[in-house]
Amino acid sequence: MHPNTSREAEQSHRPSLRIGALAPLTPPGWVEAGQHLLAGLELGVKEVNGRGGAGGTPLELVVRDTAADPLRAAAAVDELAEAGVAALVGEYHSVVARAAAARADALGLPFLCSSAVLDALTEEPTEWVARLAPAQSRGWRVYADFLLAAGHTRIAVVAGPGVYWAAGTGILREHFAAHGGTVVGLDLSALTPAAVCDALAAHRATAVLVLAGIPEPAVPVVRAVRGDRRLAGVLIGAPAGQPEFAAWAAALGEAGAGVPFLRYLPERLTPLGSRVEAALRERLAEAPSFVAFEGYDAIAVLADVLETHGADRARIAASWPRVSVEGTRGRIRFSRAPGIGVWQWAWPAVQVVDRDPAHPGRFRVLHTG
Repeated sequence: MHPNTSREAEQSHRPSLRIGALAPLTPPGWVEAGQHLLAGLELGVKEVNGRGGAGGTPLELVVRDTAADPLRAAAAVDELAEAGVAALVGEYHSVVARAAAARADALGLPFLCSSAVLDALTEEPTEWVARLAPAQSRGWRVYADFLLAAGHTRIAVVAGPGVYWAAGTGILREHFAAHGGTVVGLDLSALTPAAVCDALAAHRATAVLVLAGIPEPAVPVVRAVRGDRRLAGVLIGAPAGQPEFAAWAAALGEAGAGVPFLRYLPERLTPLGSRVEAALRERLAEAPSFVAFEGYDAIAVLADVLETHGADRARIAASWPRVSVEGTRGRIRFSRAPGIGVWQWAWPAVQVVDRDPAHPGRFRVLHTG
């Protein structure tokens, strides 16, 4: 089905409650992340409708492909608002979600952001936006703690252009400086993979974090570092989660193992989460990523809000602080976290994970926070 078509609700003579969904489903977006997000959203809608809908009314998911384009996302929000959706869910890319959040706030359209982590999701505090994913400052500080505990006090960051990568670099710099460490920044847009290796050798960094999209330009950098004898002992990291997805393993094979990344899963899923994991695995024909659980949880929250408060947009937005829903990864409640301008689940579990070098298809939990 074309990503810009409506996902039909179960057949019913009653009108449906329409929910707009944003996801990156074509390049240059991280398509696998978008597919997992959409799988979670669709499963959530299917199960709600299987129980008779929200307050007796079936849900209908109206999907728009953002393709990692903020302008496209903003236009989609306008279109979905005009089409009469009760609320928005989704989006993986932080800069895209920020554009969507700005339009949703301006239009008075509730937006439950499932997966984007940029702290400044909105310029000013808003009542219209809530978020399930942890703020970037939360997750990336946990990642920095993992590196520090492993003895890495001098790291290099190889970053592409963009607000998200710049924000992550700033979080790392601040955290390492507070603990006596240093962060060397390398501009990926100005360096070839070979030049990156030369810089790493010159700076004597013990870890290099690749802050860039996949497959380009992250994969060539990882290959170059892995193949450089001078850097045999250097840890490669990817806090943004690139190694979570099969495309990373397919592109890099064994070279993609042993690269720690962030994911937002607890040590144990809730009983609901275990059941949902099996259903998602069947739907995706592979193990679901944390992004799929975020999608499912977003629908669980919205269905509860719609059932309790109805489809009026203002009432939905006013309900964020009263949400208390059992999700796949714990009980979801929203509050005002310091420095965060949206209603925030504070906090989902954070893990640092890698692919086991002995079995690259298996993940190892290295650190929790």
